Order: sequence, then structure tokens, then C-alpha cells
Amino acid sequence: MYEYSDFDEAFVRTRNAQFRAQVERRVSGALTEDEFRPLRLMNGLYLQLHAYMLRIAIPYGTISSVQMRQLAHIAERWDKGYGHFTTRQNIQFNWPKLTDVPDILEALADVGMHSIQTSGNTIRNVTADHFAGAAVDEIEDPRPTAELIRQWSTDHPEFQFLPRKFKIGVSGSPHDRAVTKSHDIGLRIVRGGSGRTGYEVLVGGGLGRTPMVAQVIRPFLRKQDLLPYLEAIVSTYNVMGRRDNKFKARVKITVFENGMEKFRDAVETRFEHIKAEFPGVNPELLARIEQSFAPPVFRDGPEGAFHAARAADPVFRAWTDTNLTEHRAPGHAIVTVSLKAHGETPGDTSAAQMRVLADLADRYSHGELRISHEQNVILPHVRKADLPALHAVLKAQRLATANVGLVSDIIACPGMDYCTLATARSIPVAQQIATHFQALGLEEEIGRITIKISGCINACGHHHVGHIGILGLDRAGVENYQITLGGDHTETMTLGERAGPGFAYDEIVPAIERLLRAYLDLRTSREESFLDAYRRLGPAPFKAALYLTEAERDAA
Repeated sequence: MYEYSDFDEAFVRTRNAQFRAQVERRVSGALTEDEFRPLRLMNGLYLQLHAYMLRIAIPYGTISSVQMRQLAHIAERWDKGYGHFTTRQNIQFNWPKLTDVPDILEALADVGMHSIQTSGNTIRNVTADHFAGAAVDEIEDPRPTAELIRQWSTDHPEFQFLPRKFKIGVSGSPHDRAVTKSHDIGLRIVRGGSGRTGYEVLVGGGLGRTPMVAQVIRPFLRKQDLLPYLEAIVSTYNVMGRRDNKFKARVKITVFENGMEKFRDAVETRFEHIKAEFPGVNPELLARIEQSFAPPVFRDGPEGAFHAARAADPVFRAWTDTNLTEHRAPGHAIVTVSLKAHGETPGDTSAAQMRVLADLADRYSHGELRISHEQNVILPHVRKADLPALHAVLKAQRLATANVGLVSDIIACPGMDYCTLATARSIPVAQQIATHFQALGLEEEIGRITIKISGCINACGHHHVGHIGILGLDRAGVENYQITLGGDHTETMTLGERAGPGFAYDEIVPAIERLLRAYLDLRTSREESFLDAYRRLGPAPFKAALYLTEAERDAA
């Protein structure tokens, strides 16, 4: 993985020193909160309902065992002993004291981490496929591209005060695990006619109050043109984007209001101008970055112990069925560690669990971990021969929940338990759905499904692209939950359709049960997923199940 250069190190330390001085001025009263706000946001520090929240970047989801241990140390020393992994491949600490934040930033810098540009109207943390470098279907590891973009975009002088925040996602596989079509810019590594790799460039995606699917602006972009073309897109948006209304300031609105043809023409004109002065990527720099992501040396080994454990232990077998993904190297597997134990907060991890994961990464996964946008942790390179021993350790730490991709593997934002913008609770709804279907014993029967929950219209829980999406709103001071159906976050991305009127807090779990029981009755076989059934049948039978009359509910 990438390690900071001397320049990176000096840059981060300088920024930290600047912020320490700003915090001291805020504490002394020399800065008002209004004056301090843009300064703290540039360093990922929010003021939430009950305390400050610090958001730390995990670029393209890749983190080392050393870095994970440092996060555990930070959680114990300066927070309440845990952290929260987000859908943007960040980690959030929800309880730091303002005066401690400069020390936290220094501790992060000690292990090559920071919180720069995890907030504000700038280019945010660049995200990527959490199976990068391991996926069997991968055309090319997307992380060198993401690291190149990180270096280009960090503290870019033209893009520190964009009309709104700006997000870039990169995928290196035909199957999109990076939700690229929901990003302001999505990059998909593809092969051109010559066999050389380049990028399909998408622009104008985003969720929130006006969800849109990104459109292709360039079907194939040469690799050497990447940075000039990105600069052309962002600088065009910086000029054309609306600043009169923050709800209409995202690039998706700029593309929608001007039309793709006009926006593309402006970008291409700008690109030709920029390319004359900015020829593109320094080949030596790119080669150094690519070398940082050279795959480890994989050691194949006998798989007898793995198959024997599957045959003898149904708990282990269930875990391998749900939490393992095929690896590109023979005799290996990609392990997804679920952070969704039934009844727990999705994405939360204790300091003790972080240390266990770091130890397991050192022992079994070449010191590497990944954070997924589904709020789980990945051990990307594990020999199958080591899986029984790894599973035993995970089980002892309540990290062996066999539910990846099932009903209880729910994405949820922090909601009204933490967030000042939230209009309803998300965490309790996710917890209740998980424990309810566990008690019913239906998770395995229902099979693969994505449920995503947002506590407000900003859609941090990605509810628009869940097979079942839940949006919590405030209706005259009462929590009300709308349901959307048929969303998809992959390369065939579609936005879910609103089913109808919302449900009260105590009605939402029974509504989801009616919906999923209807699916079980309607599907043609166990192989037909909820999304496939919805696409085959349309919304009508599912809406009918959701909105049974009171008499029908009693009869049911």
C-alpha cells in the first residue's frame, strides 16, 4: 500500500500545526464559532448533536494493521472506546473534545493518516472497490488511480471552495462494487480497442434530495489524460455550478439544467486548453505509485483442513457460505468481517475488535485490511487453509456473524442519535429489523438482499439504491419512514421507487416483514432474488403487501 513521502509528511504536519493554532484561538475566544466553522470543516471536524465528530479518511478503503491499531488507540484515549465506519470508507469518532483534536491529528500523522477534505465544499475522500487487488474479475487494481487522484486533489488551490462537496469513486472490475454511478465523477477501468486500459468516465451522479444516476461523458479516456480531464470537469463545474441555492449546487444539477451535450462541450473545450499546459501524469510518479500496490507473494497451501471444517462444523460452513468471496489467487479467499452482529450498531467497532482485526491481518492477510462502503471490514488475502483458525478468533470476539449480503447486513447512517441534520432514527430501526428476522429464522430463506436506511433526505445511508430503502422523515414532530423498492447500486444502478405513504416508527418492522413474506410467496425459486422478483413483477404485488387494510392485517 502507499506510504507517505517526505512531502506528504511535511504537508500533513504543517496543516496540523495550523489547525492547532486555530483551535487555541477558538478556545481563547479570538475566533467565534462562525469564524471557526469553515476552518474545522476543512479538517473534518463537525459539531454534532451532543459533541464534536471527527471524520478520518481511509483513502480508497485501504488500511494497514499499524493504522488500525492507531485507530484503536485513538478510540480509547480520546473517545469512548469505539469508532464508526461509514459508507464513504471513512471512520468517525463521535465524542472527541475540541482541545484533544490536534493531538488526535498528530497521532494520525504518525501512521500516515489525516482528516483533510473529509468535509467542506471540496473534493472528498476518493473511494474504490473494497476487493481491489484481490477480485477475480478485476481488469486492473483501481487503487493507483485513486491514489493519484488523492495527490492531485488534496489542497488543490482551485477546488477548495467549490459550489458544493464533490465525490469521486473508482472501480477496476466490470462488476461495480464502488457505486461509481452515485458519484459526482465515477471512473470505471475498461479495455480499449487496442487492449490497453483506460477509463469510462461518468459524471453527474448523486443521491440526497435529488437522486440521479451518473451519465457517461467519455466512453474511453486514455490513462495519461486522466488528471487533465478531471481538472476540466471540476473547473467547468466550478464556473457553471450554482451558488445561489445549496440544494441545487451539486454537479448533478449542473448537468441536468444545462444538458449533458452542453456540459460535455464545455468540458472538452476546457480539456483541450488545460492539456496544452498540463500534459498529464508524470510517468515516474505513476510508476512509483503503481509499485506501492504490487500484490503480495501468495503462498498456496493444502485446503483439506478448510473442507474438513466445513463438513464438520455447520456454523463455520454458514459463515463461509456468506462471508467469503472468490480470490484471484488459487487457494485463497477474500474474507468480509461483518460489523452487523444482530442488535448492534451497523459500522461500529470497539478498540478491542480493531486490535483483533489488526492482529488477524498481520497473521493471515499480509497486514492489509479494507473498509467497504457497506460498513464492513475486509481481510483481502487469506489462505483457505487458515480460515478455520481465523474464524475461531472472530467468533470469540463477536465478529463472526454469518450475514454478509443478508437481511441483517444493513447499511445505516447515524441518524438522529448523533446527527444534527437527521429527522428520524436509523440505528434502532436497523437493530430491530436484524433481531426480528433472526428471531423468525428467515434470513437464510430470504437470501441475498440489500436494505439501506437513511435518517434524513441527505441519504448518507444510500437508501435510494437499496433493494429496500428506508428514509426517516419528520411529520409534524413524529418519525415517519418511507419505503423505496427496487434500487440497485451496481453497474446496473437504478433508483428505488417510492412505495407510498410512510409508516410510523412502531410500524416499520412489521411492514418490512409483510414485504419480505410476500417476496417468499411470489418468487419462482430460491435463486430468484428480491430484486429479480421486483423487476419481473413490478411494484404492484409488493405495494399490496405493504398496504394491507386493517382487516387484512388481522386476517393475516
